[in-house]
Amino acid sequence: MLETATNRWDLYRVLSEPVRLRLLALAAEEELAIGELAELLEESQPNVSRHAAPLRSAGLLAVRREGTRTLLKLGDGAANDAVIADALASGRALCEADGSLARIADVVRAREALGREFFAKGGARGASAPSGFPSELGAYLSALAPLLPDRALAIDAGTGDGGLLEVLAPLYDKVVGIDRSEAQLARAKERIFARGFANVELVQGELDGRDVRRAAGAGADAVFASRLLHHAPRPAVFMRQLADLVRPGGALVVIDYARHDDESMRDQADVWLGFEPAELKKLARSAGLEDARVSPIPAPRVGAGPDKHIGWQLLVARKNKKGAKT
Repeated sequence: MLETATNRWDLYRVLSEPVRLRLLALAAEEELAIGELAELLEESQPNVSRHAAPLRSAGLLAVRREGTRTLLKLGDGAANDAVIADALASGRALCEADGSLARIADVVRAREALGREFFAKGGARGASAPSGFPSELGAYLSALAPLLPDRALAIDAGTGDGGLLEVLAPLYDKVVGIDRSEAQLARAKERIFARGFANVELVQGELDGRDVRRAAGAGADAVFASRLLHHAPRPAVFMRQLADLVRPGGALVVIDYARHDDESMRDQADVWLGFEPAELKKLARSAGLEDARVSPIPAPRVGAGPDKHIGWQLLVARKNKKGAKT
């Protein structure tokens, strides 16, 4: 703030204009754009800018640029000066008298008018069909990521074309996608490139293979296996292989079919026609996992694939923190 006698005199000069007192008081109440201040003060924008300039030079107003707009608010610490505090009180009284102080709320509400009209017409940016996922899903998942207590590594067993990677990559620091098929991994690689996922590693091989074990390191915080178990010739062995990739204290997440009688699914290479919840829990326990829980997945969430008519279910089980079998 201005300290010398000469500068103090300049301060009194700057504050001698009623329009500046009113401008200062309004900016102390709310950060406002030049156009908004012009509306409140009933002055032209060039005139508002002209009056704001000496207030800015004196450090009484702080300026923020937002695109083509210039926003003004009271400078930090300005109100601590006794002269400025008195000027603010005088300006506020003037604004109360002319009604401009009360109109600030209307000006702020007007900022929403364009948005209200836009959304009232159903023109949400990036909107998809009501039945589809939002195109900005990755951003929402990134917002959820800090809420996960353990998210260093996730493994997507049988990643296929990488659909699940769309969910896992924004949530975990690192994701390993595993598949035996070179063709499927090529499609997953295209997806990774298109999405810019720099934290995803793809590995071709069996779950118990050397490359997979290397990528898993000391184990993953979470291992996901979506609609794989019904393809496994020996589900118990497959469940153990999945569990071996989980770190102590980590979780295994299995999505698979509930027991059904649609023999046509064998044409999709299904070895088993789903599983009873009790079967899944038993398989988890035999793999050394604990606290196994099975819950149904509501039909509207399973998509529109050829298996949409079959009940889906979710198994979540954990490896105890000592890593020993229970």
